[in-house]
Amino acid sequence: MFDTLTEKLTTVFSRLGNKGRLTEDDVDQALREVRLALLEADVNFKIAREFVARVKEKAIGGDVLRGISPGQQVIKIVHDELVELLGGGSQTLQPKPSAPSAILLVGLQGSGKTTTAAKLALQLRRKDERALLIAADLRRPAAMNQLEALGKQLDIPVYREKAGPDDAPKVAANGMKRAKEMGVKWAIVDTGGRLHVDEALMGELEEIKRVIDPAEVLLVVDAMTGQDAVHAAAEFNERTGLTGLILSKMDGDARGGAALSATQVTGVPIKFAGTGEKPDALEQFHPDRMASRILGMGDVVSLVERAQEQITEDEAAELERKMRKAQFDLDDFLKQLRQIQKMGSLSSILEMIPGAGALRAKMPNANLDDRRVKRMEALISSMTLWERQHPDKINGSRRKRISQGSGTTPADVNQLLGQFHQMQKMMKQMMSGKGRGPLGMGLPRR
Repeated sequence: MFDTLTEKLTTVFSRLGNKGRLTEDDVDQALREVRLALLEADVNFKIAREFVARVKEKAIGGDVLRGISPGQQVIKIVHDELVELLGGGSQTLQPKPSAPSAILLVGLQGSGKTTTAAKLALQLRRKDERALLIAADLRRPAAMNQLEALGKQLDIPVYREKAGPDDAPKVAANGMKRAKEMGVKWAIVDTGGRLHVDEALMGELEEIKRVIDPAEVLLVVDAMTGQDAVHAAAEFNERTGLTGLILSKMDGDARGGAALSATQVTGVPIKFAGTGEKPDALEQFHPDRMASRILGMGDVVSLVERAQEQITEDEAAELERKMRKAQFDLDDFLKQLRQIQKMGSLSSILEMIPGAGALRAKMPNANLDDRRVKRMEALISSMTLWERQHPDKINGSRRKRISQGSGTTPADVNQLLGQFHQMQKMMKQMMSGKGRGPLGMGLPRR
């Protein structure tokens, strides 16, 4: 997500921040590169031009160039403008006064509505807000089967009925009745994909909206389709009165132009972003956090939130105790690897770590492949518990058996053990500070 843009902006602002004094020419040169980076990221031309103009006006029009650390002040201006570009404050779902509240999901074909419906229901359940999924995509039988399969997998109820392809409004209305009988807070209506220029299908969507009176009308936008999806969003907004956008497949687009243009073009806020294929890979969209990620500043708040979902306070305290007493072994390391994988892909986690963008810019060939983590997991899983607890005792014959059991080579075992010993040394150095907690950042608290 935003990999290309982050790399280019990190390079530009690293150069700018290292200068003690800035001239107007320095700012002009930097902003030319920023504008080019935005265009290469598939940001709307007009939006990119206006963005750079606003930054320049604030940077040159005030006392920034004569102040202390002018480069850092320019970066802050860019950050603040990015937040505004992405919609300003975070937007949440707004339920009706009485339950159930309907969420109508709309969008083009292939945008990921059905999968997103299940992800959204799962996220709501985590907040103790029950939801019913309503299968109203009647023109594609596989969509109803897919939604039912996802509901069974996630233990989320699904409403479907036998009906003709033109009966979507009736099915949606019947689904709302069922949601009321069940006493759920939300009813998520999955509709068929349609082109915004298809008059008949857009009319059907308007009828569905009329009969269910939704609290939210959310357009699922495939981030990988770029500006085409943004323009379609504007048309959907005119016909259905959107209340928000969900950007799907954000993990598959290294440019991110759709996210940076969508709100400005449509006037509709981004409420959620899909960040992967797993059922829990849907995040509430926070413009300020996303702006920090784009500029390579990380997103510690989201990182801690993800960590808290995977590790309890007692587990964190036990981990800290082992680290302080140098008792952290390969069995503990295996548990940490599995928890990291639950938090998302390695690249998505690195986006949240401050300074990781600059590090990746300096090491463009660094291997961040998640397969390396899988290989490490396979190696440790092939060890006995005693071997995990006593890595220094692993001799040549044990290394050979471990490599055969994991489908790797003895050299891979040696590399893993070498990396683990290096990590142990780093931990001792980090833990030398009093009361700092793992990684010198303190323990996340629930």
